[in-house]
Amino acid sequence: MTAQQQAPRKRAARTTARRGGRRKSAALALPVIVMDETVLMPHMTLPLPVEDDETASAIAAAVDYGRQVLLLTERPVAEDAGGDEEGRPRPATGADGAADDDEQLFELCEVGVIAEVGQQITRPGGPPTVILQGQARGRVIDFGAGPGFPLATVLRHDDPPERTPEAEIAMTAVLEQVETYLGMLPNVPEEVLVMVRSVDEPGWLADLICFSPEFTGDQRQELLEEFDPVARLKAVGVFIQRRLDVLDLRQQIQAEAQSGMDKQQREYYLREQLRAIQKELGEGSPEAMLAAEMREKIEAAGMPEAVKVKALAQAERLEQQPSHSPEIGIIRTYLEWLTELPWSTETLDQLALSHAARVLDEDHYGLEKVKERILEYIAVRKLAGAKMKAPILCFVGPPGVGKTSLGRSIARALGRKYGRIALGGVHDEAEIRGHRRTYVGAMPGRIIKALRDAGSRNPVLILDEVDKLGADWRGDPSSALLEVLDPEQNGTFSDHYLEVPFDLSRVLFITTANQLDPIPAPLRDRMEIIEVSGYTELEKLQIARNFLLPKQLEASGLTPAQLTIADDALLAVIREYTRESGVRGLEREIGAICRKVARRVAEADDAAPPRAPVRKGRRKAAVAAPKAPADLPAVTLDRAGVGGFLGVPRFEHDQAEQEDEVGVATGAAYTGVGGDILGIEVLLTEGKGDVVLTGQLGDVMQESARAAVSYARSRAAQLGVEPGFLDKRTIHIHVPAGATPKDGPSAGITIATALISALTGIRVRKDVAMTGEITLRGKVLPIGGLKEKSLAVHRAGIGTFILPRRNAKDLSELPDLVKNDLHLIEVDHLDDVLSVALVQDPRRNLHVA
Repeated sequence: MTAQQQAPRKRAARTTARRGGRRKSAALALPVIVMDETVLMPHMTLPLPVEDDETASAIAAAVDYGRQVLLLTERPVAEDAGGDEEGRPRPATGADGAADDDEQLFELCEVGVIAEVGQQITRPGGPPTVILQGQARGRVIDFGAGPGFPLATVLRHDDPPERTPEAEIAMTAVLEQVETYLGMLPNVPEEVLVMVRSVDEPGWLADLICFSPEFTGDQRQELLEEFDPVARLKAVGVFIQRRLDVLDLRQQIQAEAQSGMDKQQREYYLREQLRAIQKELGEGSPEAMLAAEMREKIEAAGMPEAVKVKALAQAERLEQQPSHSPEIGIIRTYLEWLTELPWSTETLDQLALSHAARVLDEDHYGLEKVKERILEYIAVRKLAGAKMKAPILCFVGPPGVGKTSLGRSIARALGRKYGRIALGGVHDEAEIRGHRRTYVGAMPGRIIKALRDAGSRNPVLILDEVDKLGADWRGDPSSALLEVLDPEQNGTFSDHYLEVPFDLSRVLFITTANQLDPIPAPLRDRMEIIEVSGYTELEKLQIARNFLLPKQLEASGLTPAQLTIADDALLAVIREYTRESGVRGLEREIGAICRKVARRVAEADDAAPPRAPVRKGRRKAAVAAPKAPADLPAVTLDRAGVGGFLGVPRFEHDQAEQEDEVGVATGAAYTGVGGDILGIEVLLTEGKGDVVLTGQLGDVMQESARAAVSYARSRAAQLGVEPGFLDKRTIHIHVPAGATPKDGPSAGITIATALISALTGIRVRKDVAMTGEITLRGKVLPIGGLKEKSLAVHRAGIGTFILPRRNAKDLSELPDLVKNDLHLIEVDHLDDVLSVALVQDPRRNLHVA
């Protein structure tokens, strides 16, 4: 309670008669002072600052009304409030006193406090203050207006002085609650409790308690409108009990917190005592023992001197940490990373070329270029020794050709440890260089983790899918790899977490990628690019026979005697159930066949008679012995039986045109899964010289088609086309398989050949395929992917393949089988193409044999 709460005065004897438990009086007309909240209760004293003219007028007029005023509280009008309980309208005003539909409306409460105006105090520099003494409750029955102030007709309500048994019980309970509540508050004067105990009426006691600052204005108004003293006292008791519950919970929380602090302090004192005892006994603290253990590991790690000095400094710092310091775990983790790295541990390279060649041939079929490069590295390493810097190799090729598994084979051939780092989707530079130790949960980057896991400072590390690195606001991982993959810089690679240099020059880094274009040029410049192209059908057949089939037989629990797959069956699987440059899909299909055979074998094993139980000392019953695995039914799969295991073929085998046709030429394309043949159709219709391109062609391929059309227009007279013929025709160029996007310039001579065939009416040979870019002058320019395109032409059974003469240098990459079966024709000009591709030379009108 505040200093404004005055001790209740003993009331004088009342001379007015009591009727019905409540003293009634005639209606009074009193000036009204409007309050923002209920701040005065009966029997209480309040100093009220006179801050507006309306209040000053009401105070001045109180002399004419027995020095009494009525204090009413205003509150916002409820939306559905149209009057009081008895239907009487209540005065409502806006913020400025006038009704306004756009402003918040307020109403005056029906019940207020009748107060006696006492002494008026004037202070220099401030508004005058008048002392108001609460007398009784007053219920408004009508409103009026006085000169400059509101006027209300009021019925006065006084509490009955009698104390019923129910009131005695309620007062006792509330007094106990108040004593308990005051006892739980700090620094409460004893006079407050004495003042509360001196009240002898229930209503007065309730008013005194609710005059406390613990009650809000709305709660006081609610108690002011309660005329029954006992009910009012019970409501006060409910509020005090809620406050007691809050204080109990607060004290409970404080007690628990204090208990935790006491326990922590007790542990701290015990640990300090233990530290002192260990010091007296000559024993070290746990931190000192941990630091000593770390020093032993540091000495045994073989670190460079600069790194060792920093590690020992961290060990010294660890020993000085308090036992409860969180820095202990951080320093310990850092030292464990330093001591677990292979600073001086490395494997001895196996430099026997014959051994390396044998291992590479055991693991992979073909890939001669890759194997040759690895053997060259081993040979130079053998001659140059430690002076040689490890190369940075990048294997580029379609999926499934064995790029990643090549790294494992290289590690086995060299006798080195092997590690793999998947870079696909990595877009945070910290993944490569680590996080700085200022961050919570900081860890080294993937390079350091891979070296720690490998346990050697010269492993073979595969950086897989380097073309699929991302970049965002967290950094560019490809930029962080510039230091890692530069032989001139990686000798002093510094991880952000370790903050000490680590020598990566002995690591053999091998990166893999499906495409070169996404790799940034500075990173690509640091790597030696080795293209790993797709396999031919013959190579796939050998891989399936020698590698995939034995692997899947073992994985399915079968023996070679239980499943035999003929070569024609494997070729059918390669041609009709897979379409890829690699062999992943082929391995899955062979695995499906093995699983179906394994089911048959298992079912046959279940159908065999059970083995009779053998009991000691008794003769075994004569029953048929179960079939041994070798005796179970064996499966021999030929071409006709493939469909029974794998279902309907999913792909059609690439086939050439069945007959010579006009306006149809066969080209060769390089796709993401290898090579494919491409039929190009040209049709002339009535029109105005327009060119229509369909088949979902890319921008480059459309430009190539327009170049072919321009060349044909320029040679129309030499080709025997009448003048103005092309201006009356629409040229429609279509590339089938319209759902597949196509792009690139290599179809230029194919489009030109088909167009000239349509213009002259001369058919194109069905057994001729071609590839090459065309210029406006008819020159044939080189293209890429010659090996894949040649394989596709060979697979389709076409006998003649026309290619740019400037691609002759790439013929050495073709398998001998392809070079022997295909008639490879090198050309420089489109005239050379037409003389081979068309059944008749349009320039001489001669039939070409």
